[in-house]
Amino acid sequence: MRRLTQRRRLAAAAVLTSTAMVLTACGGGGDDGETNTAGGTSPGEGNQVCEDLGLVEFGDLSDTEVSVYTSIIAPEDAAQKQSYELFTECTGAEIAYEGSSEFEAQLTVRVQGGNAPDIAYIPQPGLLRTLVEDSGQVVAAPEGAAANVDEFFDPAWKEYGTVDGTFYAAPLGANVKSFVWYSPKVFADNGYEVPETWDDMIALSDQMVDDGIKPWCAGIESGDATGWPTTDWMEDLVLRVSGADNYDDWVNHEIPFNDDTVLEAIGRVGDILKNEDYVNGGIGDVKSIATTAFQEGGLPVLDGDCGMHRQASFYAAQWPEGTDVSEEGDVFAFYLPTISEEFGQPVLGGGEFVAAFADRPEVQAFQVYLSSDVWANEKAKATPNGGWVSANTGLDIENLTSPLDQLSAEIFQDPEATFRFDGSDLMPGAVGADAFWKQMTAWITGQDDQTTLDNIENAWPS
Repeated sequence: MRRLTQRRRLAAAAVLTSTAMVLTACGGGGDDGETNTAGGTSPGEGNQVCEDLGLVEFGDLSDTEVSVYTSIIAPEDAAQKQSYELFTECTGAEIAYEGSSEFEAQLTVRVQGGNAPDIAYIPQPGLLRTLVEDSGQVVAAPEGAAANVDEFFDPAWKEYGTVDGTFYAAPLGANVKSFVWYSPKVFADNGYEVPETWDDMIALSDQMVDDGIKPWCAGIESGDATGWPTTDWMEDLVLRVSGADNYDDWVNHEIPFNDDTVLEAIGRVGDILKNEDYVNGGIGDVKSIATTAFQEGGLPVLDGDCGMHRQASFYAAQWPEGTDVSEEGDVFAFYLPTISEEFGQPVLGGGEFVAAFADRPEVQAFQVYLSSDVWANEKAKATPNGGWVSANTGLDIENLTSPLDQLSAEIFQDPEATFRFDGSDLMPGAVGADAFWKQMTAWITGQDDQTTLDNIENAWPS
């Protein structure tokens, strides 16, 4: 496990020493990420890990509490709570954890009602921006958290936690969406190899057709959110066809939604999802994709009825209980190949961000802890059954027990990887959570490429 560098420890100490001279025991300032401290001697004094984290510099935080509000509920919340034990040991502060399945709707209500939590784990940068701009209650992240993000994360993560030039929220957990699920047994029995390029993957698809196997299966039905899996396909293809810079322009509407590069991307998606020879293995025809629940879309892979299923790392939880998810097991995943070496290895994904509504010393100390490599490893060790990963490059992959989590971490830590957040989560709600979903559903049932993109472009708020 990597520790904070001596340079950072000295810099943090200098900042904390200067601010401690003017701050009261309750703290002060903090409007621009300034560090607040409490008086007294920290319970972590003399503990090397606590000192390396910089937590002892916050003083004695005993008898204080940090309220945390999140969508992470039982049983996943147990590992979260366990991972906070070191923080309490280092600082004396306790964590009051509250998970809710109604998190996104209720967080806004609570903030507007003056009952905001100290910390919220926000799953979309767009929601973070809305809270910053509409409530004015989100406080800037402390300097220690910013320093951790600079050291341990791809710069894109810091950008997603920044609003109008102010850094508010460090990343927490993450997931990889650029995955293709397959059956290692089916591949081995047929002599198939995991494709390394897009052309290899299309050639493999054609070989499966010749062998009497439908190469792809998919499902995009998801209640009011029907269509979202096709938006992930589109985002992955925009990244692969035209690169991260063009992707950013598309997401920010600096180029139109129906730009030629996006038209090429939807064509590539259609070459697979609207190809009657390719889909929908074990389920039906192309139109059956629209009525198949996304949770069930990949299940035919297990029976050998289809060869591949593109879906995020979190799909691991959708396989039947007892399924061996490993490189030589029942199912596993490979990285969705690139199209052009020009754009490196783009990675589409998502994750949560730690936003604070208070700048008391114990709250800032918790933000520093959660953004550190130490917490990432504590969380990994507290999750022995797998199902969690972070984009923190200080995470020791050996602390992850799930082969899929290990693969995800390797992708995040690959120096050639270029990460971008799920585009629909960054777009205005009228587009990313409405027109984009609906028009891609119409597209899969027969609407043409140009009309689909034109309709989404026309839905963009003026």
